[in-house]
Amino acid sequence: MSTPLRCGSPSLVAELSSFVAEGSTRTVLGHNLHSVTLTLSDDGFRRLYEDSDVVLLDGAPVLWLWGRTGNAEGPVMDYRLGSTDWLPALDQVRGLERIAVIGAGPEANAGAVARLRDIVPDACVSGFPGEGWGPALEEAAVAWLHREQPQLVLLGLGMPLQEEVLQRRLGDLPPAVYCAVGGAIEQLAGVQKLAPRWLGRMGLEWAWRLLLHPRRVAYRVLGEPWVLLWLLAARRLKERGPVR
Repeated sequence: MSTPLRCGSPSLVAELSSFVAEGSTRTVLGHNLHSVTLTLSDDGFRRLYEDSDVVLLDGAPVLWLWGRTGNAEGPVMDYRLGSTDWLPALDQVRGLERIAVIGAGPEANAGAVARLRDIVPDACVSGFPGEGWGPALEEAAVAWLHREQPQLVLLGLGMPLQEEVLQRRLGDLPPAVYCAVGGAIEQLAGVQKLAPRWLGRMGLEWAWRLLLHPRRVAYRVLGEPWVLLWLLAARRLKERGPVR
């Protein structure tokens, strides 16, 4: 069951330090509108979130949804913390000596590895690009992880691919803390620009992403919220039961 972290990165740093010292398999996931929609429509996806050790609330719309309902499918927290908010604090994780970065193209992956080496200079950081992900590359990545034996794995294959990989392969992977970080690898590398902080405070990152990547995010920004509303309404009607 996920751990209800109340404050920002300091609480997550403490939790990661505990996981690293423990040396077992743990998962850290992020909740956004897309993941909420998927937890409502996909049983396997929902179980992954329910069984995760830490689930971070990532995105102003999900924060608003939580505040309005006090409830959401899967375990979500009542504060906001995205991947790019806590990755710069990895140098504070006690005992962290081996980090693996899986995902993005070769250039972005190498850039993220270099950035993490600056952030955690005492750690060995290695990378495995995820461009063209498929069964053969997945098998190669699993074998690579067994060779590297990392303590912390940043899995940035995009949603829902990274979550599907965890559903399929978590039992085959070496013990580590597996963190689904989406596009944070490209952001760490500087390939993908972060929204200005003032937009973040206003909850308008979606507008920034829509401006920079209209084809990639148009459906998620403009279409998926309506799907989510329909799913939430359908669930509410189901909970009320038939009208007598």
